[in-house]
Amino acid sequence: MPLVSRKGVLAIAAVIDVAMNSDDRPVSAKALAARHKLPPRHLEPVLQALVRDGILRGIRGPHGGYELAREHRHITAEDILRAASSTDEADDVPVPPSGLVIDIVQPALAEAERSFSAALGRINVDDMTKRARHNRA
Repeated sequence: MPLVSRKGVLAIAAVIDVAMNSDDRPVSAKALAARHKLPPRHLEPVLQALVRDGILRGIRGPHGGYELAREHRHITAEDILRAASSTDEADDVPVPPSGLVIDIVQPALAEAERSFSAALGRINVDDMTKRARHNRA
């Protein structure tokens, strides 16, 4: 069972792609979509969420696109996943308010989520970009 949604994986990949390819000029959504073999319409909501959360900066115009809004080492996988998950909130089904869910299930899962979140907070874009560049070589 994957702990990170497809949209979350796509968001992380998009941020790493932008980090690796925006040295000279912003990366267009069309170029990102082509590299990841996706229709641009699937990528746009994720990119906009990343802009809203201050992870990417959107640049308008004919040579526009996306670039990182902060330094590589100051963007974590947790930051990216939090931004990407904001696009899923409309799809959430409410949790049933039973005693078992409230007293047992939610506290147990909250503890696991804190551990997972702490691990994600130790993974940053700088480390992932270095690994990606190393694997290309």
